[in-house]
Amino acid sequence: MSEFVTAVERSKDNDLFVIDLDVLYNMQNDMSQQRRQTMFLSDLLQRLPVHQNYVYLQTVRQGERFLLQQKLVESNCLAYAEKPITNDMLVDKLFNLFGLHKRGESNTIIYLGENIPLDLEILTKNGVDIIQCADARALHLRVKETQPDIVLINETQYLNTEALVRVIKKNIEFDPGREIIMLQDKSEPRLARKALESGFDEILITTDSDVLTRQILNRINKIRASKDLISRDRATGLLNKVGLQNKALEMIRRAARVDKPLAYGIIDIDKFKTINDTWGHYFGDIVIKRLSLVLSAQLGEYDLLSRFGGEEFVAVFWDCDLEQGKQKLDAMREAFGKIVFEVTPNEIKHFSFSGGVADFPSFKTENDLFLQADAMLYQAKQGGRNQICIKPTELNT
Repeated sequence: MSEFVTAVERSKDNDLFVIDLDVLYNMQNDMSQQRRQTMFLSDLLQRLPVHQNYVYLQTVRQGERFLLQQKLVESNCLAYAEKPITNDMLVDKLFNLFGLHKRGESNTIIYLGENIPLDLEILTKNGVDIIQCADARALHLRVKETQPDIVLINETQYLNTEALVRVIKKNIEFDPGREIIMLQDKSEPRLARKALESGFDEILITTDSDVLTRQILNRINKIRASKDLISRDRATGLLNKVGLQNKALEMIRRAARVDKPLAYGIIDIDKFKTINDTWGHYFGDIVIKRLSLVLSAQLGEYDLLSRFGGEEFVAVFWDCDLEQGKQKLDAMREAFGKIVFEVTPNEIKHFSFSGGVADFPSFKTENDLFLQADAMLYQAKQGGRNQICIKPTELNT
């Protein structure tokens, strides 16, 4: 236990800690048999460093004890799982946890009204941008432009222009997962019923800014979870092709609004078919998962990472120009090249990847960025692999 606590204290931010409760119980039983002072589970859990989160494994019988679950949740529990659980399933779940905490998530809210009744600091801390719109008749255009997750409309604005929600929702491109919420200064059931009948999804009261902010964040988290079901790769927890395209579009819009550059990189594992053919597809999956960890560990808070398909990954770096993007992919390439893979009990191998980078605003759309980065990836492959290529600037040439 002391060695584990020491290892946690010396760990890096990207480490994940799994604790099998049977080990703790066995330690407790051994100490009792040796007539040493018994340490209860709560005492053992209290020794764990509080700056980290833990995944707990427990038996079905242990899982039936609510007080035990309560104790775990109060002990920096990131998640718990019941045994028996297959190794493959456990590894997949752990990768999903990594994906959720390294997803570079950013969401947008549009507010129609004068004074925003929300805690902007809390929203920003949780990766939520809020855009204020003052003109009710331009709201549908702002929704089309920014594709927000939630639209908040002050009741006064609704009373002045009752067709607001219908105009937004009747657009054939409207996202049915988007929520439109009316904010009331105080509860008025008659007005609330009328608003719901006109298309609002929910009515919230604005009397307490902190409570309202947390209500909105809860809805944002549910929207995120719903989108994850169709936008995440199950094996790695990273964005899949659909998820990347949606998030990249959002990031490009945001970069255009605040005048920030983006670097769009495509990565492809070198000679991956040979890896599969030589050591099997199961080992190939291990290589892919290890690469996803290496890439995730070097992401910025607002960066995106996707397993685009097979052995191909895409990274989008926020506030990053072309040369900086190349440097970041090079650092990832070098880190992956240092990973030791034991292909047989007495044989180890190192693997590599190639990559290409394009940048926004030189290329304006997600499709154009992809095509340019893919062309640079092809150049890297043709040039001998294990390198990152970009289109030389006129200054360099």
